[in-house]
Amino acid sequence: MNVVVSIGGSVLAPDLGANRVEDHADVIRELADEGCSIGTVVGGGGVAREYISTARNLGANEIELDQLGIDVTRLNARLLIAALGEAVVPAPVKDYEQAGEVLRDGDVCVMGGVAPAQTTDAVSAALAEYTNADLLVYATSVPGVFSADPNEDPDAERFEEITATELVDTIADIEMSAGSSAPVDLLAAKIIERSGMRTIVLDGTEPERIASAVRYGDHEGTDVVPEGVGDEPTYWAEDER
Repeated sequence: MNVVVSIGGSVLAPDLGANRVEDHADVIRELADEGCSIGTVVGGGGVAREYISTARNLGANEIELDQLGIDVTRLNARLLIAALGEAVVPAPVKDYEQAGEVLRDGDVCVMGGVAPAQTTDAVSAALAEYTNADLLVYATSVPGVFSADPNEDPDAERFEEITATELVDTIADIEMSAGSSAPVDLLAAKIIERSGMRTIVLDGTEPERIASAVRYGDHEGTDVVPEGVGDEPTYWAEDER
């Protein structure tokens, strides 16, 4: 099974706590040991936002701010690499071709950001598309995709299942609301839509939730199901649950 796991910076490193990083690394390592091909993309989280806010006040332009955010995602990626040990390349992968080579060699691939104007949400979706992944998992700090930003709208409802087209429409509506934030960004949603990538958005603050989603499809988040897909994929074997 080929999997891309996107771990938000606010999930992996809301502060510099080694135990949290080690727990996520343990899950990635266990899935790899079970035969999964794992590509991991790490976000910047609150630390990146603090750096970007400070640099903006100092007069940095938007490309410079994007590059600063990329640098922070790669620092977070290095934390995960340090925890993973020998089963991973020693530095964050910086482009999709190199990522494909790492995965073909049987190693765990860890990435941060790639280019300005592209979030790690979009990097994760692009990596999944490039490597023909079976599953893309977004481990976020929220329990799935909602009809609106639950931080802004107390009546927001969580979707258990949604199509990729519905995901694009939902994210577009959320991003149009000033101050609101979506669990994945619009570019990522559009890549998911065009690729037909089966995707799960879940609360990844407990790493075992990621493992259950990858192994069995069991989670309390949101399934983004490609158009026209019928039966559950065979890699989620019913008798293994």
